[in-house]
Amino acid sequence: MEPLMSPGTNEIDRKQKINGNLYSALMKGNKKRVAELCQKIQDHALHVITVNDDTVLHMATYAKEASLVENLLDELPRHHLDKLTRQNGVGNTILHETATSNHTVPVADKLLKRAPGLLGMRNHNGETALFRAARYGKTDMFNFLAAKVSGYDESGLQFYVQRSDKTTILHMAILSLHFDLAYRIALDYTHLIGQKDADGMTGLQLLSCNPSAFKLEPEEGFINLAKSYGCSVWREKVQKQKQLHRSAVELAKFLVRKDTSWELTYSSIDQSKPKIHKYGEKGGQERQEVHLFNKILDKEESLGETPLILATKSGCVEIVEEILKLYPQAVEHIDDEGRNVLHVAIKYRQKKIFELVKGMDVPMKRLTRKIDGDGNSILHTVGKKRKDFISDEKMEGPAFLLQEELLWFERVKEVTPSHFLNYQNNMKLTAEGYFITANSELRNLAKEWLKTTAEGCSVVAVLIATVAFAAAYTVPGGPNQSTGVPVLVNKPFFVVFTVTDVLSLTFALTSVVTFLSILTSPFRFKDFKHTLPNKLMVGFAFLFLCGNDDGSVWSNNHSDDLQQGKLDKNYSICSLLYPSWHLCTILFPSLYITIKDLQLAPENSLH
Repeated sequence: MEPLMSPGTNEIDRKQKINGNLYSALMKGNKKRVAELCQKIQDHALHVITVNDDTVLHMATYAKEASLVENLLDELPRHHLDKLTRQNGVGNTILHETATSNHTVPVADKLLKRAPGLLGMRNHNGETALFRAARYGKTDMFNFLAAKVSGYDESGLQFYVQRSDKTTILHMAILSLHFDLAYRIALDYTHLIGQKDADGMTGLQLLSCNPSAFKLEPEEGFINLAKSYGCSVWREKVQKQKQLHRSAVELAKFLVRKDTSWELTYSSIDQSKPKIHKYGEKGGQERQEVHLFNKILDKEESLGETPLILATKSGCVEIVEEILKLYPQAVEHIDDEGRNVLHVAIKYRQKKIFELVKGMDVPMKRLTRKIDGDGNSILHTVGKKRKDFISDEKMEGPAFLLQEELLWFERVKEVTPSHFLNYQNNMKLTAEGYFITANSELRNLAKEWLKTTAEGCSVVAVLIATVAFAAAYTVPGGPNQSTGVPVLVNKPFFVVFTVTDVLSLTFALTSVVTFLSILTSPFRFKDFKHTLPNKLMVGFAFLFLCGNDDGSVWSNNHSDDLQQGKLDKNYSICSLLYPSWHLCTILFPSLYITIKDLQLAPENSLH
């Protein structure tokens, strides 16, 4: 006996079936089927079909079916027009969804004619349709909706251009990398330029935190792109990157002209006298100035990081250049930690900005004498770790990282006044002592890395030397049984064999000695600046040379077979290349890291 089904259960099953058919037809783009099903439903195109309370019109907009949405609106009965303001689970109306595409401007026009109240409705994030258009960078839709609210004054516009968390359409356009639209917004809504979001950030400050927008080159290399996607795709990507760069620079120049945040600055301390004795701790003008400075910082409200400091930190050279070009006096700006632009450039290893400021001769003399709130000079700043900053990922060995730090210390030391070399900060450390303390862990890592690499390479070099030494007692072709003279003594290959075998043995033993000298090194800090990295590269060079020569020895040992036609010429050529390839596979991790280190080494290394 079958169980009885209640009328309510049948109605639910019928509704779910209709919803499934509608959803399937929408996903397949079957416009005719969607229209037919809507005619059979009481709410027509305003029928809810998903668990997120999306109506048919919501889903048709998701599917980018502009013509279908228009047809459904035309067929919608007049007594259902009041339901056009229906919101889904996240508070989005149909106009909110329409605002995410430039192709649905006619749809938005029809919606506003039938339900003008949609223009002022917000979703659960406090976003209007105008805000959504800015968020997705839909310029045509933004222009259309902006025209609808153009009659409001600044206070009236604020409802449409700012959401609940104080983020404005200018903030959102910059965060979404729609710089062309952001420039248009900055032109038309100038009152938004100085407005801050919930984190106290203006549009220019957000732009200053995005160095990727100012990079011209794509992330992938030319060869990889050409192989993977084809040159046409690569060119298209480069063009997009160039356009993004141009629009970012244009926006930055406009915003910089309107920004004067650098004028709000803290007083700085000019340490023109060295402070190297302990008795200065409780007395002396310099120590009192430091304590007074710290009290000021405790009492005053933090000004936050200005675009100049943020751009310096993140490496947005174009923004820093534009600020210093329009307002050269901005180079004197001091942040709430007592740092000037030189301190920040040194801490975050922004070499281009460092050189830019270094070229300003007169200000440079003043900036080098400043100390921050912790009593650190610019040379102390080299030892500071960048915990609040994530740099581009570099596949470098610890030894080369330490070398880069040491070379950077030397570069900054060149511009540091001599009396600051023994100057002590609030921790009673000189710049050199502070640097050594900060990099002691990196030194230990570099020491272990060098030892491991040198040991592995030494083993390979000894093996190659063994082969070369054994080959020296093996005469190609064998000796003449009567005279004992090598059969191939007058052949060119015999001379090549002799030379390559001697070279292979020499290079192998030299590389062994080089790697052993690394293993016996005292691993002092100064050794990592030039001596140890150079020894490692010399050892690698000799190791590759002996590997190539060892291949030549092997090939020459089979020269008689080649002459007799027993071996193919291509086989002989491969024999020359095989040892190098095999050596690459053995040393791949160390080799790859070392090559990357060479490519990413400092541009102007100090000697």
